[in-house]
Amino acid sequence: MVMCMNRNLKIIICWLFLLTCTGTGTLCLFAENPLQRLVEGNERYMHSTTSYAKDWDIKRSSLIQKQTPFAVIVCCSDSRVPPEIIFDQSLGDLFVIRIAGNVVDDFALGSIEYALSVLNAPLIMVLGHAKCGAVEAALTGAKFDNHIQNIVRAIEPAVKSVKDEPADERLEKAIKANVRNVIAQIKSAQPTIAPLVLKNSVHIVGGYYKLDSGRVELIN
Repeated sequence: MVMCMNRNLKIIICWLFLLTCTGTGTLCLFAENPLQRLVEGNERYMHSTTSYAKDWDIKRSSLIQKQTPFAVIVCCSDSRVPPEIIFDQSLGDLFVIRIAGNVVDDFALGSIEYALSVLNAPLIMVLGHAKCGAVEAALTGAKFDNHIQNIVRAIEPAVKSVKDEPADERLEKAIKANVRNVIAQIKSAQPTIAPLVLKNSVHIVGGYYKLDSGRVELIN
């Protein structure tokens, strides 16, 4: 009974979240919607009840001809935040774009466009995480004489938006602000992504991964 109640609560949370973020509950008309799959997979991961360590040979063979990922994950390169593991998903389930600070450039946007327009993935999650080194570098004003500086520069608008926040809350809020900025950047990307978002053919959500608990918090 308790497990059933928990499952129903997760479905309701996903439903309300998508209604809030997109103005539509289209994805949540089905019990196995993409966001719910991520939420439930994260629950399994947190409680060490992962279910996808199965026969990899069979799974690999089934994906030789094509892939049909149900979600795109735009996330940081941090070694502590591997999307397939923290969402307990298998081969072929997630189309992952990883770059430090979960920022996006033309190459990342092109990869997302491929996942949406060719592979028909219906969901994008931009995933930030606690103690992100890239965001912390931007927050502390660190300077680099190499390509790292380009990443820091991309994160600076998020840092500026939280400059008046309490010092002990600034890093987390900057990380979440950066997620929102990247979401806005992806949503407005022409010529492919923006029209798909406008038609509600694809939904974009934000997430914040907590290193201590393993939980992915959905960002409003």
